[in-house]
Amino acid sequence: MSTRPRPGPAADHVRPRLTLPDLAAMKQAGDRIVMVTAYDFPSALAAEEAGVDVVLVGDSAAMTVLGLDSTVPVTVDEMLVLTRAARRGLHAPLLVGDLPFGSYEVSDEQAVATALRFVKEGGCDAVKLEGGSAVPLARAAAIVAAGIPVMGHVGLTPQTATALGGFRAQGRTAAAARRVAEEARALQEVGCFSVVLEAVPAEVAAAICPSLDLVTIGIGAGPATDGQVLVLHDLLGWGSGGSARFVRRYADLHRQAVAALTAFAADVRDGSYPAPEHCYGIDPAEMEAFRSTLE
Repeated sequence: MSTRPRPGPAADHVRPRLTLPDLAAMKQAGDRIVMVTAYDFPSALAAEEAGVDVVLVGDSAAMTVLGLDSTVPVTVDEMLVLTRAARRGLHAPLLVGDLPFGSYEVSDEQAVATALRFVKEGGCDAVKLEGGSAVPLARAAAIVAAGIPVMGHVGLTPQTATALGGFRAQGRTAAAARRVAEEARALQEVGCFSVVLEAVPAEVAAAICPSLDLVTIGIGAGPATDGQVLVLHDLLGWGSGGSARFVRRYADLHRQAVAALTAFAADVRDGSYPAPEHCYGIDPAEMEAFRSTLE
């Protein structure tokens, strides 16, 4: 079984490839940055055609694509399969690969080696890692020193959500808000080009962002960040999982898919599919010759 091959992005691209200086210029100009996750060729192609600026192959694929209970179990090899597929569907957007849990914490050498794989094998323009404590800061600095751009992530960090008390908003006390601010500034100081602020009170993000020179991307952090990101499956309503408070659904693809599959199953069972227009023909003389061979 196969489908007709589909080409990647057209050769005569309307948009040039987005670079880190382009992102910085967008921040300076006040142009809002659009970022989504994608995990394969079709979703990346949709992001390309929609004019998205940044695509993240997020470790959220562990749940949205692989059906795991959290992001923790996903491996580098699994992420790279998804990253290579997404790369084939993209031209203009900046492609960022999420370093999965356990692939960078052990040492600077491990972190750099993993990041290199995402660039060389996955085709990433940058990588992302979570946290702003001493260990992720050291790993981010080492990866940046190796010549690979790094996006940080503070606030709610799903890979270590258990230590944070679960999937809940962060920075809701003065001390916790100060910690988020300090971690974001520390990531900037070690050379990160951007930071994601997740599940942080809007007022806290609004107070933090003006003091940062790097590009800020929000997810559940209010409108003050330079851009916004959502998980593709959340905004499309694709899958059966629940969604966070900050998610706005722009479609309900799961219900549409179920309806389409239900209709297909009904047509197969009542014999209305395939209809004549779905079938190939053969010259009657050739068919007669074929029948004679059967006899």
